[in-house]
Amino acid sequence: MVTSTRERRTAVRSPDGTHIGVSLQGAGPPLVLVEPAGHHRGFSAFGGLVPLLSSAFTVVTYDRRGRGESTDTAPYQVEREVEDLAVVLDAVGGAGDVHGASSGALLAVQAVVHGVPIRRLTLFEPPIDDDTEAQTAFTSSLRARLERYGNEAALAFFLASIMPSEMVDGMRGGPEWEAMARVAGTLVYDCTISTATDTATLGKVDVPALVLDSMGSTDDLTGMAATIARHLPDAEHLSLPGGWHGVDDQALASAIRRFLSAGSATGSPPGP
Repeated sequence: MVTSTRERRTAVRSPDGTHIGVSLQGAGPPLVLVEPAGHHRGFSAFGGLVPLLSSAFTVVTYDRRGRGESTDTAPYQVEREVEDLAVVLDAVGGAGDVHGASSGALLAVQAVVHGVPIRRLTLFEPPIDDDTEAQTAFTSSLRARLERYGNEAALAFFLASIMPSEMVDGMRGGPEWEAMARVAGTLVYDCTISTATDTATLGKVDVPALVLDSMGSTDDLTGMAATIARHLPDAEHLSLPGGWHGVDDQALASAIRRFLSAGSATGSPPGP
């Protein structure tokens, strides 16, 4: 187990040969953070969160396949990303807690359903929709734009489906836009995970979960968080102060620490 608060970078190999870049920081039981769409260690959604958690946990971040320092192996399958998360956990002791943001939260759910040894989940605004026909059509359109018009067109199409238009316009040409455009091909992966995860999937999650949303998010995001919390067998739902699809890091870290130290949504002791 890592005992230093300094970041240590390493890599693991997934069963299909994909190399996954991994960072570890802090001391304590392992807590793996799963990035949302378009993010990786070099453009992380967790930059402010990691130092706040590293005093209590060995915080593990990694580049999902096709992003950052991780390689990729075609064809894409959700099960391969589940295997990536499994080998990351195996490298830090074989089992641990997982926090996922947005589509990264859906990947964490899929990992539990596939038997990855995850003790507890914290999930920030996971997108869920039982209309798989519409989701499949969206993913096909996204793939077509990517192939025909390139990364920026695919990114614009993807963001327009989830963000207020003024936010999309404000991002264009900026550093966030450029960082996400570089890995826009992986947006198809996130959409594939979303299509594969419905409310029936949630009923198969057999670990305690904390579902989080932002008081500043739109009703669709907060509504999906409430739906997920309602369908998970052992879940707590908590709203935190924040803006659209984002919350204050201090509040988020406090909520994660409280939940994971309590052991479960129903207050039972932590598992082995």
